[in-house]
Amino acid sequence: MSVLYSIFLGIVQGITEFLPVSSSGHLAILKNLLGIQMDNGLLFDVLLHLGTVIAIICVFRKDIWRMIRETVHMIADIVYNIKTRIHNQKEQDAKRYRKVVHNNYRKFVVLILVSTVPTAVIGYTARELVSIAEQTLIVPGICLILTAIFLIVADVTEPGKKIPRDVSYTSGFMIGVAQGLSTLPGLSRSGMTIASCLMCGFERRFAVKYSFIMSIPAILGAAVLEIHESIGTNLAFTQVLIYLLGAAAAGIAGYICIKKMLVIVRKKKFKGFAVYCLVLGIISITGYFLQR
Repeated sequence: MSVLYSIFLGIVQGITEFLPVSSSGHLAILKNLLGIQMDNGLLFDVLLHLGTVIAIICVFRKDIWRMIRETVHMIADIVYNIKTRIHNQKEQDAKRYRKVVHNNYRKFVVLILVSTVPTAVIGYTARELVSIAEQTLIVPGICLILTAIFLIVADVTEPGKKIPRDVSYTSGFMIGVAQGLSTLPGLSRSGMTIASCLMCGFERRFAVKYSFIMSIPAILGAAVLEIHESIGTNLAFTQVLIYLLGAAAAGIAGYICIKKMLVIVRKKKFKGFAVYCLVLGIISITGYFLQR
């Protein structure tokens, strides 16, 4: 892969990751149309996603830092409660336990963990299927049409007011399932998860924040797995640098688009993206049959 192709695909990734139009679908279509062949295509995709993770961390750095602090405090409270239980059983005492989840940020952390479980299971078991699906135009095409349907549903959904303390763990699990399914090329991760959040009654700004922050553990997990499996392969050092340039481009483009997405969701303007996904999906399916 050339430097220009890498940067171009990185920019496409950064834009489409945060706008509800499916980054994986666009990358799969472009790779097919441009005839880009890569022995480590999944590694390249993961590095592009790492670039977008950095963009998420930059935009939501205050929330993420608070969540990290609360996670440490929750672990300390859990350890304290374990010691208290041992003490009470041993001394026949009634020493009080600490409440572990007692504020919005702690609930946010637990919800993200709940969402991550189905995402990890689906993402890991469907890895081979995703690799195969990216090599054809028909799967991204069908999935883009499904994304369009989800966006239309989200557009007509009444606005909710739920913040972390109001969200059930069942909702967190179902949103995680939506994120896991979005590993298929053409199913927009941001579109699927934001739409799912809105259908669960999330406040609009929180829906965007939840969608983007919940992607961090999923992407980091996939990155660790893929990079580990790539160790020992004959990937040239120059090719790694080219991939990293693409990741940098994805991060810069992604940072700009996160800001844009906050405005889009607040103003409830999904119909244009739904039409775009529908048209692109039809074009992709048509292209598949023309190639045969």
